[in-house]
Amino acid sequence: MNLDRIYSELLSNIGFSANDIQKNWLDLQKAYSKKSRHYHNLTHIKDMIECYETYFDKLQNPTEILFSIFYHDVVYSASKKDNELKSAEYALAILPENTTLNKQLVFDAICATQQHQHNEVEDINWLIDFDLKILARDRDDYKIYFEQIRKEYRIYPDFLYKPGRAKALKHFLENEFIFQTEEFRKLYEDKARVNIEKEILLLT
Repeated sequence: MNLDRIYSELLSNIGFSANDIQKNWLDLQKAYSKKSRHYHNLTHIKDMIECYETYFDKLQNPTEILFSIFYHDVVYSASKKDNELKSAEYALAILPENTTLNKQLVFDAICATQQHQHNEVEDINWLIDFDLKILARDRDDYKIYFEQIRKEYRIYPDFLYKPGRAKALKHFLENEFIFQTEEFRKLYEDKARVNIEKEILLLT
């Protein structure tokens, strides 16, 4: 997958100049390639774009959702609680003045990746599910995922990290559904629950 090309086409459609596209791409690459990012990096973005391409015809506002995918984790620090809000603000701040992009949708979509709760806007539910699809990976891939998350939180010792992570995971299980779209529930709900339950056992 050529992320650079997908990004350039997207920003060109939104109304960015060639110079601005190049500059913003370098900024984006730099943000997602920091050493501290073991999971929230460009591989995660690629995985989400694969989902986006698969379910493209389900989206009412594909341009806004693709832009939101690229920027939903642009600001990411394991010690901060406002990464999604800061990422949403960042995404809006770089948009050209004359853009016809639905800014409110972009802002709401990126912020929704914090709580992963059902949204009345169906496009946002798709974005949330793309973000959480990792939870339904095969056992070995899921293990790699939770080890990557642990590395991102390595500033915290086990006695702080383990109960915190377990609490966050239990939060998923307490919801009626992990996934927000019918499609993802059918395909991935059961598998995600099994993975999460197993990880909670390891943590406790």
